[in-house]
Amino acid sequence: MLSKALPQPCSGAGGDVHCRRGAQAASPRSVVGVAGGAGRRGGVGGRLVASVAGERSEALHTAAVAGGQHHVNGSAVAGMDKLVTSTVGKSTNILWHDCPIGQPERQKLLNQKGCVVWITGLSGSGKSTLACALSRELYSRGHLTYILDGDNLRHGLNRDLSFEAKDRAENIRRVGEVAKIFADAGLICIASLISPYRSDRSGCRNLLHNSSFIEVFLNVPLEVCEARDPKGLYKLARAGKIKGFTGIDDPYEPPSDCEIVIHCKAGDCATPKSMADKVVTYLEANGFLQE
Repeated sequence: MLSKALPQPCSGAGGDVHCRRGAQAASPRSVVGVAGGAGRRGGVGGRLVASVAGERSEALHTAAVAGGQHHVNGSAVAGMDKLVTSTVGKSTNILWHDCPIGQPERQKLLNQKGCVVWITGLSGSGKSTLACALSRELYSRGHLTYILDGDNLRHGLNRDLSFEAKDRAENIRRVGEVAKIFADAGLICIASLISPYRSDRSGCRNLLHNSSFIEVFLNVPLEVCEARDPKGLYKLARAGKIKGFTGIDDPYEPPSDCEIVIHCKAGDCATPKSMADKVVTYLEANGFLQE
């Protein structure tokens, strides 16, 4: 959750202000940690300290004290004891910037709590159908949602990814990060993807508070999904024209401990609205539909 502390304005001599996020450091070997707690950045007057990045713990980019003000690359930053840039993955010399309007304020404005409803299941199990029905039902009740559909995202954000194992993992990782942003914005984010591997889904869950990640498993047998075959993909996979197709020559790992399971058997499948109602009931019972 973002800090509620108001940021101090930048100041500089003669009105020549240079406020830099991620200013150049002598070396990209430091990461941001916080005195008194991991995972949060302090507000005004907070003390940012360096923590270990891999095997390297040396903080190389700190603020110099001059005349009561702290200067980073020549820019005055008030109220900071130390200022340390971060290395995250391949990104160096970056600094997290907090704003005074955070998730609590956005949730209050929307009168709902941000969360991620992650719908998983085989191709043809009805994930996109449920996502749209759920979005429609919540909209009718005055709640703001956004759907992240697996196929839709491969038209843009993930168009550079294949269906090989490495790219499938990156596909899910990206969607998880985007879903996290939507939840932080206070929206009810509905992610609809096959997401066949437990480890990838767990990685997305770990991006949020556990209670804010609601995994919905459409437990539909392969024979039912294959009989539906809305895109004709099972037929192509059976003919060997598609390789690595989930359920045929690539595994699907069902959730072992998800929040909601929706069962469907041949000739006995719930309507889209009844499935959506089940998810809405869960959201109501757990306080997501009110701030």
